[in-house]
Amino acid sequence: MNDQPAVIPPPMPLRRALAAVLAAVAVPLSGCGGAAGEAASVAPRERLSPSTSASSASPAPQPSARDLPVPDEAIPKDPARLADALNRTAGHLRDAIDDWRRTGDPAKGEAPEPVVLLSLYEQRVYRYLARNAKVASRTYGKLPKEEAARARDNVTAIRDLLSLAHPVSGPIKIKVERAEPADVLLADFRRAERRFGVEWEVLAAVMLVETKFGRVRSPSYVGARGPMQFMPGTWKAYGMGGDIDDTRDALLAAANYLHASGAPRDYRRALYAYNHSQAYVDAVLSHARQMKRDIRNYYAYYTWQVYVITTKGERRLTGP
Repeated sequence: MNDQPAVIPPPMPLRRALAAVLAAVAVPLSGCGGAAGEAASVAPRERLSPSTSASSASPAPQPSARDLPVPDEAIPKDPARLADALNRTAGHLRDAIDDWRRTGDPAKGEAPEPVVLLSLYEQRVYRYLARNAKVASRTYGKLPKEEAARARDNVTAIRDLLSLAHPVSGPIKIKVERAEPADVLLADFRRAERRFGVEWEVLAAVMLVETKFGRVRSPSYVGARGPMQFMPGTWKAYGMGGDIDDTRDALLAAANYLHASGAPRDYRRALYAYNHSQAYVDAVLSHARQMKRDIRNYYAYYTWQVYVITTKGERRLTGP
């Protein structure tokens, strides 16, 4: 890629959404965004304390086989039982992520089975709550305060994105593949942050929403391509001579575009330029906020699976 970023102002939204079928991927709307100059409501970074960091914490016991949910584990419908299941899953998931990071494996390959299964169950619970607002409200009240805030952010973000999805009928033709290792992606996010000043958590949240960290590789129905879903014309302006399908190039281009659109001074304005939907902006900022609060949330999001919404219900395309 060329050394100098594009400096022309953003002429148009960065891209249009992916095929309108991904349950956690937004589709374009023409609604109003935040006012110019409005600051984004993203919490400041909170680093893990020495007692909870992956490098210094005592090894956490691996969840036993009986603690691991099966891929289609039943979701309790009673709010008290659901809150208990969600709270236990979150604790086991944090322990499993700590162990995964301690080994150094996030830089090498896919997540281990405990992380995948626990994360999938948590994701499925959030998706259930996103469709059942009354149950969600009662469940939050039975969770510890921090876990309730985490659940509320995730459920609200999923609900916002589901509101933008249009169910599809007929054959589903979406190409999916493995994501790059979690720590390889993290290094790329931080590289883009150093160059353009756009916080890595925001870039990670955009990539989560767009393509589940690069797992979705199909072009959108309007021709947006690559792991950050660029339209060819916008890529020409902000891609800096790189490869639209290359993850590192795409992340630098996205940071370039967001910076030109107002980030980091005004994330709401920048994200609204990326996708003209306030629901999209809110969802991205909610996910970014959770990664700022605890980096383990990044590793949990990394293992979230790809879903599509069809006229006969939702389908999971990746994972166990």
